[in-house]
Amino acid sequence: MPPASLKTLQNAQMIFGAKRHLKLLPAELAIKGLEWPVPFKDGIAQLLAQKGSPTVMLSSGDPFWFGAGSVMVSHLDAGEWHTLASPSSFNLAAARLGWQMEQLICHGLHAAPFERMRRDLQLGQRLLVTLRNGTSVGELATYLVSLDLGKSMLHILEALGGPRMRHRSISANEYDFKDVSHPVMVAIHVLGQKTLSMASGQDDAIFQNDGQITKRPVRALTISALAPRAGEMLWDIGSGSGSIAIEWLLCHPACNAFSIEQNQTRSQCISSNAKDLGVDRLKVMTGVAPGCLEALPMPDAVFIGGGLSKELLQALEVRLPKGTRLVANAVTLESESLLTSWHQRLGGELMRIDLSQAEPLGSKRSWKATYPIIQWSVIL
Repeated sequence: MPPASLKTLQNAQMIFGAKRHLKLLPAELAIKGLEWPVPFKDGIAQLLAQKGSPTVMLSSGDPFWFGAGSVMVSHLDAGEWHTLASPSSFNLAAARLGWQMEQLICHGLHAAPFERMRRDLQLGQRLLVTLRNGTSVGELATYLVSLDLGKSMLHILEALGGPRMRHRSISANEYDFKDVSHPVMVAIHVLGQKTLSMASGQDDAIFQNDGQITKRPVRALTISALAPRAGEMLWDIGSGSGSIAIEWLLCHPACNAFSIEQNQTRSQCISSNAKDLGVDRLKVMTGVAPGCLEALPMPDAVFIGGGLSKELLQALEVRLPKGTRLVANAVTLESESLLTSWHQRLGGELMRIDLSQAEPLGSKRSWKATYPIIQWSVIL
């Protein structure tokens, strides 16, 4: 143990930590440690009650990388804490495997669903993920197999940096370990068949839907018109399957979105799609716009995919702040007329999208046209 760390422990009046951390304290240390409770949040008040006296909190690896450090300092002032950092679990894992850290993607999945890493599961990509416990490793293997990524190699790293450290490797579809202990990290080398596209306009088949879905080519054009940027908020009104909001969120982990859908069954479908595709941060509201929009935080962009009306556009024009990007798609003649008149009044871009696909016609093929889409995009 580094001298600075030992001196800090010797000067402490109370030491908080997980049971496994407290077992690693030097035998000559006379201070009795207090085991951190489960769930984690229950221990915060206990630690804060020690304000004014020297107190130590033990946390694995780097507490500011998917760790407890950022949670605790949010309750403290700048002068009330300092950190004695050690190599993070991710650093230890990369060093153990000889993997280049700058090429890796890291996820903290000890308190998050596996789907959070869905888009990062690209063929050949290497990831480092923390997990809740040993049982979770088998669940991770099962999840990868369900995505046709069963050939992916898993490097199971137990108790990194400690005397119990163990490293074993196996493919996801061959995983059969029954004795993985906590704490555990898994390094994944992704191999298999199917991954999500990195472009806008995902395959329609990945979205559960009842036919109310913005189809792939139009969705790609719509996301382009909405122009998502990191940290921005979208309102997806008349969300249907949630495909627009979900693809907005897939653009950047700091993007946020609300799906507004009046049909309860579709709202449930949207939530399911969002979870499956790793963007469970999507907030789904069941209601009719514009009335249900009152309590929502202001967006940076708004998409109207369903429920387009003069009343909705009037309400948005009054409510939305200057600079908000608005995109609306229309199929019917009535909706087309409405968008045409609003384009004439407020400007922006009005585009007609005509798509045709080759389909059999007898023994030959011909073009089958879809309904034309009118898309209006404007900055208010």
